[in-house]
Amino acid sequence: MPSRPHDSSSGSGRPGSGTGSGAGKVRVDDVHHPMFARCYARLGAAAETRAGLAGVRDRLLAGLSGRVVEIGAGSGLNFAHYPAGVAEVVAIEPERRLRRSALEAALRAEVPVDVVPGVAEALPVKSEAFDAAVLSLVLCSVRDVGRALAELRRVLRPGGEVRFFEHGPGGGPAMLLTQRALDRTVWPHLAGGCRLTRDTVGALRDAGFELGPYRRTTLPERGPRLPFSYCVTGTAWRPPEQG
Repeated sequence: MPSRPHDSSSGSGRPGSGTGSGAGKVRVDDVHHPMFARCYARLGAAAETRAGLAGVRDRLLAGLSGRVVEIGAGSGLNFAHYPAGVAEVVAIEPERRLRRSALEAALRAEVPVDVVPGVAEALPVKSEAFDAAVLSLVLCSVRDVGRALAELRRVLRPGGEVRFFEHGPGGGPAMLLTQRALDRTVWPHLAGGCRLTRDTVGALRDAGFELGPYRRTTLPERGPRLPFSYCVTGTAWRPPEQG
């Protein structure tokens, strides 16, 4: 059985702890969305079957091995889907209520999961400490995508793999106008800072990752198309060191 997960208030004293670049500019305490966290935990659990997200998570994580860092773990819905080849998951989650739910999910996981407070822009782990990273419905809500992906490159070993499942723009001109209007007005306030029009593939490319295959889908596959229905799932790598 995996060891009991813990929620440390700082990275000090933990194996693999450290301070990311630019630490202190975005703090864990800055991420506080209690109403969104309540709704996200409930709706997320329902969407596992109704929207087919459980299958998406299985495919997203299949074949992973070694040490994995998950950025923005939310309530820990991915934890049950990690394959047996994963030696350890370090799950970073800044929102306190979601982190408590993630700790409970970690206790039920079949692989060791360590739930840690932290923000994507300043990951509390050492450089080049992980074989793989998971981004799952998180880049839409980070405050600085460029800094977050620079941190991701820092903590991955050269050649380390990124698995991503994110939502973003899609659906044609009318839907894109709707998404942009929501981003400028109510959506970030209702959805924990989420932006509907962030381009995950372009952001990874701009951050220097090598893109592998990716697939654009809608969720649910059948039913009405909503502004957050347009998703992309795929793989990228931190380039191996040259020379």
